[in-house]
Amino acid sequence: MECFRLIRLLGNPKTLCTGLSRRDLLHIGGLGAFGIGLGDVLARPQLQAAESSDAPRFGQAKSCILIYKYGSPPQHETYDPKPDAPSSIQGEMRAIPTNVPGIALGEGLPKIASIADRMTFVRSLTHPYPLHGTVYATTGIPNVDTKIEAKPRDKRQWPFIGSIVDYLDERRTGESAPSMPRNIALPFMMGSKNEYPPLAGPYGAFLGTRHDPVYTDFMVKGTRVAPAVRPGKAFHDPQLSIRPTDKLQLAGTGTRHADISPRRFDLRRSLLSQFDQARRWLDQAERVHTYSGQQQLAYSLLATGALHKALDYTREPVAVRDRYGMSLFGQSCLAARRLIQSGGRFVTVIWDAFGLNAGGWDTHHNHYGRLKEFLLPVFDQAFTALLLDLEDRGMLDETLVLVISEHGRTPKIDSKPHGAGRHHWSRVYSQVYAGGGMSRGLVVGRSDPHGGDVAATPVSPKDILATAFHLLGIDPETTVPNAVGKPMPLTGTGRLRPELLTG
Repeated sequence: MECFRLIRLLGNPKTLCTGLSRRDLLHIGGLGAFGIGLGDVLARPQLQAAESSDAPRFGQAKSCILIYKYGSPPQHETYDPKPDAPSSIQGEMRAIPTNVPGIALGEGLPKIASIADRMTFVRSLTHPYPLHGTVYATTGIPNVDTKIEAKPRDKRQWPFIGSIVDYLDERRTGESAPSMPRNIALPFMMGSKNEYPPLAGPYGAFLGTRHDPVYTDFMVKGTRVAPAVRPGKAFHDPQLSIRPTDKLQLAGTGTRHADISPRRFDLRRSLLSQFDQARRWLDQAERVHTYSGQQQLAYSLLATGALHKALDYTREPVAVRDRYGMSLFGQSCLAARRLIQSGGRFVTVIWDAFGLNAGGWDTHHNHYGRLKEFLLPVFDQAFTALLLDLEDRGMLDETLVLVISEHGRTPKIDSKPHGAGRHHWSRVYSQVYAGGGMSRGLVVGRSDPHGGDVAATPVSPKDILATAFHLLGIDPETTVPNAVGKPMPLTGTGRLRPELLTG
């Protein structure tokens, strides 16, 4: 019988044999922490990539903060207001001018409007999938459906943008275990705080679980009741308000042994928990037959406090914290800045649905109540603070900041739900980007007078990924091998959009 020796983070080596139990498979899944995904146990072909690019601003961004707003904000109340449209389109909220002549935003974003000269707004994003397509928005996968979006470990998945950055940087530098993880996600694992199973998207996919983001967790409920998603379904949402003493922690922490320092214990538990949980989606028939000793890594994380220190936003002056807002989203944005400042390469801040009946930015119900009293004010404050903080520290020009989501929302308001609603719409929508080589004070693309279709310059979400890779010094034409060694393009059909980088 063929056997494997598994290095454990806590305790002695353990011998596993074929004919494995499901529990044994979960332990083998934990080898992802040391670089062994199911794809990793196969011989990988060499990375194929162009070494340089002649396009402008290649490699200007040394790092990236990705803000992912699950549920999808409406274009009409954010970056593409329609003041001349009928009330059934324009809605209750009006347009306001920005500090860039000719650019208007929704009235719920006054702070962002005051610094619009630092940003690029795209008003012509489009794709054919009006569903909660985190996979489609954050990976190069060319086609999606509801089944693949609901299965984080579906074999068809493509790797998350942060996972690709981690993978390519490891091969470029030869550094397999940096003291600061290259791919970190805050404030908790996507989909882990509501009644639905975790959705797909921010994972290493065929690159292996070792390239999943290192997740933090947040174990405290909010201090204020957020506007209800549906009548009678209100709950305390930390994205609205937390206590100043509430902190992020690494995922999977628990009781520690007396002879293990809190710092080392937390990280050990985090690694075990993340990679054990990741393997719960594996098919029981899968088996691992060989692995290489070169994947026994990640010990440097166990011996450093850099990650814990950077995550601890309570170290910041009260005035700085207050500028971001005492919300989980605001403090997570502050933590993201601290992580980048401490050497992080790719940090994702996920504004996820929290509590019952989904939520987040998915405003099928109580559209105006949630936007006016919760979503827009919290985002407006935190995002503005983040950009100004990065700028004040001389970091904005080398830090790419992307705000993305799955799609937009319907041009026509549905007045039937309590508080009205806008529903899923992917034919045209808007996003905002800043720093790292993106242009300043620029609008790219145009929607029609009702904000329902693209009128000029259609942009794919894959194009945004390709442009982000370019700015991060990664040629978008690079390919990476899938689990069977086939070269796969980083962004599928995506292409660099130079118009985002000029002006």
